[in-house]
Formats: sequence, structure tokens, C-alpha cells
Amino acid sequence: MGDGRYQNPVLNADWSDPDAIRVGDHFYLVASTFNRIPGLPVLRSTDLVNWTVIGHALTELLPRDHFSEPRHGQGVWAPALRHHDGKFWIFYPDPDFGIFVVTATDPRGPWSTPHPLKPGKGFIDPCPLWDDDGQAYLIHAWAKSRSGINNRLTLHRMSPDGTALLDEGSVVVNGDELPGYTTLEGPKLYRRDGWYWIFAPAGGVTSGWQSAFRSRSVQGPYEDRIVLAQGDTPVNGPHQGAWVSTPGGEDWFLHFQDRGAYGRVVHLQPMRWRSDGWPVMGDDDGSGRGTPVLVHTKPRVHGRTRVTAPATGDEFTGPELGKQWSWQANADPAWWSFRHFPRRLALACRPSTVGHDLRLLPNVLGQRLPAESFTATTSMTLSTTTAEARAGLVMLGATYCWAGLRHDGDRIVLVCRTADEDAAEVDATPPVPLGRGRASVRLRVTVGPGAMCRFAADTDGRGFTPLGAPFTATAGTWIGATVGLFATGPASVGRSGAAEFDWFRVGPAAATRSRPISATSR
Repeated sequence: MGDGRYQNPVLNADWSDPDAIRVGDHFYLVASTFNRIPGLPVLRSTDLVNWTVIGHALTELLPRDHFSEPRHGQGVWAPALRHHDGKFWIFYPDPDFGIFVVTATDPRGPWSTPHPLKPGKGFIDPCPLWDDDGQAYLIHAWAKSRSGINNRLTLHRMSPDGTALLDEGSVVVNGDELPGYTTLEGPKLYRRDGWYWIFAPAGGVTSGWQSAFRSRSVQGPYEDRIVLAQGDTPVNGPHQGAWVSTPGGEDWFLHFQDRGAYGRVVHLQPMRWRSDGWPVMGDDDGSGRGTPVLVHTKPRVHGRTRVTAPATGDEFTGPELGKQWSWQANADPAWWSFRHFPRRLALACRPSTVGHDLRLLPNVLGQRLPAESFTATTSMTLSTTTAEARAGLVMLGATYCWAGLRHDGDRIVLVCRTADEDAAEVDATPPVPLGRGRASVRLRVTVGPGAMCRFAADTDGRGFTPLGAPFTATAGTWIGATVGLFATGPASVGRSGAAEFDWFRVGPAAATRSRPISATSR
């Protein structure tokens, strides 16, 4: 905020299920990515407030063929990040295939090939602990949709090299035996001052709370306390995250808040240890149950910090796509390329049997919504003579809306189309003819409070004109909405041309004036 304070959320985008550690003077954070690729983003900060993306731990999802098409709600669920024995470790679950481990000596990568630590269905939210006596453990939760089990935490002995589990595991916390507990999950295992601690959320994604469990033995029994809940604040469901300490000894807790189409945004709470030995996060109400703070003094760290945030726009001038981009499934290098003079991103109108439904299209290039209100603008050209080849700018979730260009058989037209949940696309505005085999347009989506989106187009350089009615963005499966670019073609044609995007720019919300759209082409 420029005065020594910060305002929550510190990551105002869909960085879901965060876990974080400190190594030296830097903090590192990872998040779940579900079906998005590249997956497991790694973020770095010097003050827990300003973050940048430095890489990804996964370049593809396994099994590769299974994830060659969008598997909404599958893939990478809540990971755990640790630093041990000179290496960074990420333990992550795929609820359909098991628990996996990747390691790296440099958090920017390269990361190792995923190692299957516990194959099977229903295991989620793993977290390791290397104990002071050389023993190692792994705790995890359960996905009822896959295993029929939930609301309990299971502990395993693990080989110190992180390659194998040494027993069948035992339940150390059973939420069914605790009054009021439902959906106990997301455990993080720590040791402090002779106590074993499990920080774990319960109560569900949108309305849950954060609990702490402690025991003198890693096997339990554990006593519990709710240490963070919404209270009378506007921050619903403040839970699931990471305890980190600064070099100066301050304690902090990072957690998410589910905000629907905006995804799970990340908040930072001050944390302290009470005289009774329990932690409390945020504002203490006197009983040891904290509530979220909206504004607070920043963590005290060495040196000055720059105001930074994960990148959004892309001028397409680098050697590769920016780290903010992801695909809906495992990517094929043939989907895209950079064109030179001038530099542009080219997306191939890839033949597809599902191009009529962008939720099923793997080659949608998207990114997280970066703020409550913003504008995303792009300039594109479609070059094709193939009927039903199309490309444009999309706001994609369980429902979607896109604006762009489509070849209708003998001409390229400007269109705006929407799709309700589990429904086919329909025109939101009558098509406007622009050219024969090549046409250009600038496209814009302006997003306001409540994820209300307004699409607009500029065909002649004289300004943007609204397209269709306002559209309310919706979340996907366990993720927020995605704003992005796409190109696709009919399955019956091998080569359908390409769409070239000059740039993709994100900025403050902009007003759009109303005027007729005129036809132009190049």
C-alpha cells in the first residue's frame, strides 16, 4: 500500500490451495492447477506480499494420453512444498492415479519426472515431515468421490529418500468423531517445541475454517482447536494454506478464499503463538479463534522490496510464451508458433471434432482472472478459406462467451457466441461480414464486479463497439474462470489456416462507446 502496510488478498487471482516455505531470504509458493498445463507453478517472494512466477514443476500430466483432452476437475490437487537435504520437494495428488513426488535443486527447474509414491484412487492433499530423529512421515486426506472416504487424515511412515511408504497407514484424526467437523482435508504436518502439529481445514471450500491439531506423538492422539474462521468479516471460508516464518522470527499464515469465477485468491494473516501454546491467525477474538485481517503491517524482512505481481499481458516478443499462460490439457508444440517481422503469436486452426464447444477443446490458451475489474484486449488476424475455422478471445468456465472471427463458407465474419452450462453455443449478436480469406479485428473484454463481462470489437481503428449482452463469467470445475485465446477448425480438413495475435494486454476496466461496426479486412 506504499505506507508499510499490505491489503488482502496478496495474490488476487486463482492460486488455489497454496503451500509455502522459506529458504534463506526467499519465500516460495506452489498451488494446485487441476487440468491446466504447465502445472504446479512455483512463485517467489522476499516479503510474502509481492510475488512473481519463476517456473512450473510439471510440463505435462500423466498418463499423457489420458490428459490429451480436458479433464475438468482432475489432475493436480493440493500440493505440499518442502526443502530437505539440499533439494526442493513437491508432493502432489492426482485423485484418480495417486500421490506423486518431484524434486529440484533449483526451484526454477528443471524438476524431476514425477515419481509415483502411492498409486491408487482417492488419496489427496499429501504432506511430508522429516523428523529430528531421521524418521520420515507422510500425511494425506481422502476424496470421497473416488474412495467413498473423507473427513479423516491418514499417516504413513515414509522412507527418508521419499521414494516409498513403509506401512499401510493409520487414521490419526477422524473428523467423524469431532463435533461439527465435515470435509476435513488439506493437512500440513509440522514439528515445533516437542509438539507435532497438523494444520488442516474443514467445513468445505466456500464456507470452511482452519483448525490446528497437536500431539506429543506423531501417531496421536491429537487435540484440536479452530484457529481461523470468517467471523464477522467478508472473507468467506478462510482456510487451507501454509505456516511460514520470516528470518526475524515472525510467523505468518497464507490461505485461500473462494471467490467463484475469480477462483481461490490468497490472503496473508499474521500468526502468533498464545501463552497456552496454541497458534492464532489474524485478529484474536480472545478465545484463540482468529478472524481474517484486511489490512496489516507488512512482514519485516531485510532490504527493500519491489511491488510485483504475477505477469498478465504478453507482447509475444520473448523466446517462449509467458509463464502466466496454460492450456486446458497436455500441449502439442504444433498448436502454436511465433511469427517474426512483426513478432506475433500464431495459433493453428487445429482440426477438432469438439471445436464447437470450447470447454472440450484442449488448445485454449488461457490465464487466471487477474483482478476483480480489468480489461483484456488483443489484436488478431484470421487467415483461412476453410468453413467453420474460427478463432478469438474467450471467457471460459462452466459457461462461456467468445468474440472473434469465423469463416462461414464464403466469407469471414465477426461473431460473438455464448454457451450456457451443458448447452450448445448460440449467437449473441448477428454475424458481421469482414472479408474473404483474411480479416482482422481488435477484441476486448471488460470485466467488472461480480465477474460481469462486456465484449467489444474494433474493425476499423475508430474505437470499440459492444458485442452482445453483458455476460456473467462462471467458475470451472475447482478452478476460476479463464480468459484466453483459441483457434480451431473442422475435423474433416487437415489444414485450416491460422490466427495471428499481435499482443495480449491487460489493464484497468475501460468504457466502450456504442456505434455501428463497419466491415474491413487486410
